[in-house]
Amino acid sequence: MHAIAIHGGAGTLSSAQLTPESDRAYRAALEAAVRAGFEVLDKGGSSRDAVTVAVQVLEDDPLFNAGRGSVLSANGLHELDASIMDGRDLAAGAVTGVRNVRNPVLLARLVMERSAHVMLAGEGAEEFALRQGLEPVANSHFTTERRQRELELLLEGKKAAGREALMGTVGAVALDSHGNVAAATSTGGMTGKKWGRIGDSPIIGAGTYAANDCCAVSATGHGEFFIRAIVAHEIAALMRYKELDVVQAADEVVMQQLVRMGGSGGVIAVGRDGRIAMPFNSEGMLRAAMDSRGLFVTGLLRD
Repeated sequence: MHAIAIHGGAGTLSSAQLTPESDRAYRAALEAAVRAGFEVLDKGGSSRDAVTVAVQVLEDDPLFNAGRGSVLSANGLHELDASIMDGRDLAAGAVTGVRNVRNPVLLARLVMERSAHVMLAGEGAEEFALRQGLEPVANSHFTTERRQRELELLLEGKKAAGREALMGTVGAVALDSHGNVAAATSTGGMTGKKWGRIGDSPIIGAGTYAANDCCAVSATGHGEFFIRAIVAHEIAALMRYKELDVVQAADEVVMQQLVRMGGSGGVIAVGRDGRIAMPFNSEGMLRAAMDSRGLFVTGLLRD
C-alpha cells in the first residue's frame, strides 16, 4: 500500500475568481505534481523522495506561492521557507528567510541529511546551500508580474489585494510501500509581510510533521494561528493518545480548534494505514491525492 496527497494552498480561490481556464490550469498543475510523487512510490521509492519530488514540481510552477511565483514581502523581496520530516526516525530539516535558493525544499532536505541541525535561517542557510553545491539564483528569479502587482495594490492601501495568495503554501505527504511516512512544506509567505516574518511552514510540529506511529501532515493557512495551535503535531497527538483515525483527528483540529481561534486554512494528512484526510475551513484548498488502490482526485473548492 502506498499513497500521496499534495496541496497548493488554502484560502486561495473563491468560486467567483475561478474561471474555466484557471480551473484547468490549477488541476493540471496539481496532477503533474501528485503523479510525479506517486511515480516514485510506485517504483518502490521512499516517502521522503516522493514528497521532495512533488514539492519541487510545485515550487517550479509559477501558479503557486512557493519557489518561482512566491509572493513579495513589504520590502519588495522574496523570503522563502520550507521544511521536511521523515517519519522513520523523526529526522527533520527546515530553512527560513532564504532569498537565493531555487528550491527551498531541497535545501531543507540537505539540512536534515547533512547537518547536525534542524533549522537554518537567512544568511546561514544561504551559505550552507553554497557549501552543499546548490547554485544560487537572483531573487528576481521568483518574481512574476502577478505577484508584483499584488504587492503594489496592497501598498496602495487595497487590503484585498493578494488575498488569492495570502495563505498560499505547497506541501506533500506520503506513505511508501515500506510503511514509512514523510511530509514536506514550502512557501513564499504572505503578500506584503514584514521582512523577517516566519510562518508555520518551516516550523516542525506546526506546518509539518511525520511519524510512522501515526501520520504525516502538511498544513496551509494563516501561519500565526497554525503555530499557536501546533496544528501538525496536534493531529498526530490526537491519533496517538485519543486513538482517532487520521480523518477524525484532522477534522477536529482544522474544523473545530482552528475555527474557534479564528484561524483559516487546511491540511493534508496520510495515516499509517494509507487513509488520506484533506479538510479545510477556508473557501478553497488546492489539493490532489493518489493511492495504490486506485484513488485519484483533484480539488479546488468544496467539491
